[in-house]
Amino acid sequence: MVIIETIVGNIRTLSSLPPHIERVYMPSDDLVKRIQRVVTDHGREIGIRLKEAKELVDGDVLWMDDNNAIVVSVLPDDLLVIQPVSMKQMGEIAHQLGNRHLPAQFEEGEMLVQYDYLVEELLKQLHIPYKREKRKVKQAFRHIGHRHD
Repeated sequence: MVIIETIVGNIRTLSSLPPHIERVYMPSDDLVKRIQRVVTDHGREIGIRLKEAKELVDGDVLWMDDNNAIVVSVLPDDLLVIQPVSMKQMGEIAHQLGNRHLPAQFEEGEMLVQYDYLVEELLKQLHIPYKREKRKVKQAFRHIGHRHD
């Protein structure tokens, strides 16, 4: 088994790639793990033990030679894509999600949170536009540990 300790680069920034690419399909939650065992879409088992405290991202090249590359592909998450139409709606939902310590990401005027039926019900009650969709996220959702005293 090959052990990967550093990332070669990312397919979006490398000037050239070999003719054959194997994929490692990962849920976004696994992007933050520095040590893990994965299997490529060709059945090759890979160990990941990153020396740097760096998170994986979609498109990272784990290994490459002249003929082959092994690339991380993030699986789509089940998301609520929240599209508030006013600052008031944005403030209301941000406050509610903050009270729940629910991690969110922001992309082009949209707030992304992992699907939760209670949040969906809240969005309906507050009449805040949203849609549920499967989408790749650029980074893992960060769960925030916090308690109210």
